[in-house]
Amino acid sequence: MAQDPEEPQAKPAEPTDDLVTTQHTLPTGEAYTATTGTVVLREEAFTDGTFDGHKAKAEVFVTAYTLDGADPSSRPVTFAFNGGPGSSSVWLHLGVLGPRRIVMGDAGNLLPPPYSLADNAETLLRDSDLVFIDPVSTGYSRAAEGEKAAAFHGFTGDLESVGEIIRLWTTRNGRWMSPKFLAGESYGTLRAAALADYLQSRYSMYLNGLMLISSVLDMGTIRFREGNDQPYALFLPTYAAIAHYHGLHGDRPLADVLREAEEYAARDYPWALARGTRLTDDERSGHVATVARLTGLSEDYVDRVDLRIEHVRFFTEVLRSRRQTVGRLDGRFTGWDPDYGRESFTYDPSMSAIMGPYSAALNHYLRTELGYSNDLPYEILTGRVQPWSYKEFEGASVNVVDKLGSAMRQNPHLRVHVACGYHDGATPYFAAEHTFAHLRVPGELRGQIEFKYYEAGHMMYVHEGIRVQQSADLAAFVNASPHAG
Repeated sequence: MAQDPEEPQAKPAEPTDDLVTTQHTLPTGEAYTATTGTVVLREEAFTDGTFDGHKAKAEVFVTAYTLDGADPSSRPVTFAFNGGPGSSSVWLHLGVLGPRRIVMGDAGNLLPPPYSLADNAETLLRDSDLVFIDPVSTGYSRAAEGEKAAAFHGFTGDLESVGEIIRLWTTRNGRWMSPKFLAGESYGTLRAAALADYLQSRYSMYLNGLMLISSVLDMGTIRFREGNDQPYALFLPTYAAIAHYHGLHGDRPLADVLREAEEYAARDYPWALARGTRLTDDERSGHVATVARLTGLSEDYVDRVDLRIEHVRFFTEVLRSRRQTVGRLDGRFTGWDPDYGRESFTYDPSMSAIMGPYSAALNHYLRTELGYSNDLPYEILTGRVQPWSYKEFEGASVNVVDKLGSAMRQNPHLRVHVACGYHDGATPYFAAEHTFAHLRVPGELRGQIEFKYYEAGHMMYVHEGIRVQQSADLAAFVNASPHAG
């Protein structure tokens, strides 16, 4: 029977937290508690200045791990998320930080489906409690019924919602006096840097440290756009590293190749790009030869693209003679294309290599081991958040370096760990170095920043030996951060 259009519409059912708790044991024998499910995100509502209560805006999926019996006043807690925008936290969760990890093989030796999970003996849970957050529209997180998801699909909406989840979890679990860290990857590093400033200014919540994995705080350093020559120079050492991995530098050590590429990219290459048509024929020929030698590309190709190597074009071109493409997220991975005359590859071989294993592992793990059931698709990496709003930066580059600088100046105990993969073609390490060289903090705070480098890509931990080393580096960072406890 049709509803009378004049009858008032029924209000959506009020959502409630949907959390499941399970008990587990680390390989070292310590017991821990896993709590996973959705937390209702609410907003204070007002009409003409009159308080109307707390309105449900979203249901955010989190997975938290806490070590049983630990003293919360001295026990650190790390809030972790990935990037995208549009990525769930699965990569950090099952790749390096969490108590369970995916077993999938690596470049050149990938395992077949259905893959497997193993205990992560190096989990950061040994040194810090962990809270993994899936931003709205990723994982199982969704806007509340009747609410628009687009409100969360942008710089400020994302910042406020993730910040509110951090505040809620900290408050409900009595952890305001705990040392607190953020771990972000890719766009998650931009989010983490901005959150450090936001949490201080909005809630007076001061952090102990940021773990920035595959960092990008200034989008201008990685966006290839007409008139912006900066990325061409900042990507060059990564191109050289990828060329080296695939044998295009003979028996030269990687360190020598990178040293030459960095010196050239820091001085002569930007000068040549800035000169444009003012380069003499001899000058241009010299720079064409240098770029070609460092990148493994032909001089003819470098000349035809006017010395400007766009990254996806590089991944398509560098092994064209072998009829292979290389990965953007990790240049160690190779793939095939149906047409070797095209300018841009049809897929990223490194992304294709990891999507299947991580998706299978996460969907199995949540339901089978953590006891959480949900019939929605778990959005590993979704385009539903697009277009992502950067309205706050209209007419300017998306850049949060000023926010990180503000957070560090006001909280001089805030430490920063930056993890870089030499073969990361999404957020190149030389761009991260460039960005931090322009961070406006006094000299005495420079010692609060540390860089770690790995011979792998964006998710450097897919390499087993590097995963073990990176886990040790992250644990050392957490344990080295001073706190009152």
